[in-house]
Amino acid sequence: MADETTVPFRAGREGYASFRIPAVVLTGSGSLLAFCEGRVGSQDDFGNIDVVLKRSSDGGRTWGPLQVVVKNGDDLAGNPAPVVLDTGRILLVHVRNAAAATEDAIRRGKVSTANGRRIWVQHSDDDGLTWSAAREITGQVKKANWRWYATTPGHAVQTSTGRVVVPANHSLPPTGTDNGTEGKYNGGHCLLSDDLGRTWRIGYIDDNTNGYVNVNETTAAELPDGRLYFNTRNDSPSPGTRADAHSGDGGQTLAKPFRPQAGLVGPVVECSVLQLRTPDVLLFSGPADPGFRALMTVRRSHDGGTTWQDAYTVDGLPAAYSDLVRVDDETVGLLYETGDFSAYETITFRRIPVAALA
Repeated sequence: MADETTVPFRAGREGYASFRIPAVVLTGSGSLLAFCEGRVGSQDDFGNIDVVLKRSSDGGRTWGPLQVVVKNGDDLAGNPAPVVLDTGRILLVHVRNAAAATEDAIRRGKVSTANGRRIWVQHSDDDGLTWSAAREITGQVKKANWRWYATTPGHAVQTSTGRVVVPANHSLPPTGTDNGTEGKYNGGHCLLSDDLGRTWRIGYIDDNTNGYVNVNETTAAELPDGRLYFNTRNDSPSPGTRADAHSGDGGQTLAKPFRPQAGLVGPVVECSVLQLRTPDVLLFSGPADPGFRALMTVRRSHDGGTTWQDAYTVDGLPAAYSDLVRVDDETVGLLYETGDFSAYETITFRRIPVAALA
């Protein structure tokens, strides 16, 4: 089976200056739902941003019209974290903040809690065609001293026990008087729900500030033995740009804090993980160029994320954020940011044969 590539989102089209932050899931009926942020005025991480969606009923070969799923007036709605439950319901967790609440302002504590990052959830019971009203869950999953807050990006997870797990990250107040150091202190955590998204709580919290691991955007997969594997962007200067951790209790705690993962070389960027059951292999997608967001590559692990090998290189073009999905028995889908001269020209979908990965 040959690789196939389509472009569901292209910058400057359909009323949006830019599309960023991809997430993709396969519904119970076999439709692919590709989510991302539709940024109205610019490529910036703040301002007028919607969560938008496109649907494919043929495995990503063609895509339907753009659908606005979350609109927060002229303010930000973003970081879509979708998950398809075993009931068929699709949950979508996301964040919102005011247009004036830039990342820098929130991290420095210059924005009130009301205008900072807040967390919402909504659902669809008709395969993503229509969506419920959004419900705020900030009080259940955010501590008072957390400033910046981001879910995933990418798909969330429902475990074999039925628990919903949404990786997330936050920033902490500075330890001294110099607010300029605040950005050094990120923390990681996850959101947990044991009742299909009705109520939520905070799972593990990793506020490691030792200078080696600065937890940021995080992705998760359930391994065949039931453990959860978490892989995160590491914003510390060394060693490496990735870190990972395992949980043996469904995300409630970590077996050990996040530690550097030197087997995954690439720039500082969000990445994605996906566990295949047949064959048994853990996949990781992300740029492989060590100093630049380029060279999108899928890597594989046969030991639960301890060691990694290159499995599939897409091309040598600029590339940034990505998400992985199992399309069918023979195909894995990769939804990723890429372009000829910039990583943010398109969000592209590539069908990759499982045989090429495993």
